[in-house]
Amino acid sequence: MHKQNLLIHNSTILYDILFEIKHLVSFNIKSISNIEIEEKSFHTLDLIISDDELKLENQIKIQSKPIKLSKLIDSINLSFLKKKIDFQKNIKIGNYVVNFNTRKLSKKDKVLPLTEKEALIISFLNNANNAVSINELQNNVWGYKSKLETHTVETHVYRLRKKILKTFDDNNFIKSLKLGYKIQ
Repeated sequence: MHKQNLLIHNSTILYDILFEIKHLVSFNIKSISNIEIEEKSFHTLDLIISDDELKLENQIKIQSKPIKLSKLIDSINLSFLKKKIDFQKNIKIGNYVVNFNTRKLSKKDKVLPLTEKEALIISFLNNANNAVSINELQNNVWGYKSKLETHTVETHVYRLRKKILKTFDDNNFIKSLKLGYKIQ
């Protein structure tokens, strides 16, 4: 998933302050120019903080000064959380819709509840451009960094494919290829 960015527009002081505490927050902090604002060269999940009225959906307007840093950080975190929840609500993947908030995969009138790992597998495979190897899934979904010999990934994918086959009669949603797994 896309790492969320706080884009700071026309406020070098605020940028400098937040950059000093970047190790305490869970988002990236970047400065953004007027040109980047005009070109809308930012992601849907990014938030823009500015003194100017930009009339952008993802803008946090600084209402009053002096700024209380703790309230600002709380406001930013809450805004990021809301954007993430909205963004994950109904993602279309082929003929399916996945709601990563409720962890449900649906197609027409059928719904399949997913475990947290199953939802993470689908999300990671969906965001990959190519087939994903077992090692990539181990590293990114399970957080395994070593080359341990484990069948955890294969077992989870096998069970997920079996559940999808049983619920939707679809054996092609997740394909097992020579180079790994891929969502068709």
